[in-house]
Amino acid sequence: MSESPLRVVVAKPGLDGHDRGAKVVARALRDAGMEVVYTGLHQTPEQIVEAAIQEDADAVGLSILSGAHMTLFARVIELLKGRDAADIVVFGGGIVPDGDIPQLEALGVAKVFTPGAATHEIVAWVRGNVQPH
Repeated sequence: MSESPLRVVVAKPGLDGHDRGAKVVARALRDAGMEVVYTGLHQTPEQIVEAAIQEDADAVGLSILSGAHMTLFARVIELLKGRDAADIVVFGGGIVPDGDIPQLEALGVAKVFTPGAATHEIVAWVRGNVQPH
């Protein structure tokens, strides 16, 4: 394969301290041949965007369970646009009410995975919807 692997930053924005799901997704993406950077817990939107730009990421995967998804996802999108990095695909997962998903998509979140999404579905979606820079 001559093209470089997809680069994905997986991040846990906000004060949520549960990262098992993020680690499972990060491992699944890595096992599928992608380059993955996991930023760890308690990241600010600013830290996440900085990591995505520094790592030349093709996508950012946000994992959130705290209920602050509308604010935090919107801020990541806003900061990426402000840094002329709106081409970085933002997707996410966690505890997100179905009614909030259309609003997140309107903000620019490409896909929201809810609890129970299989890792092979997430990997397939990333492969089908994220292009290397």
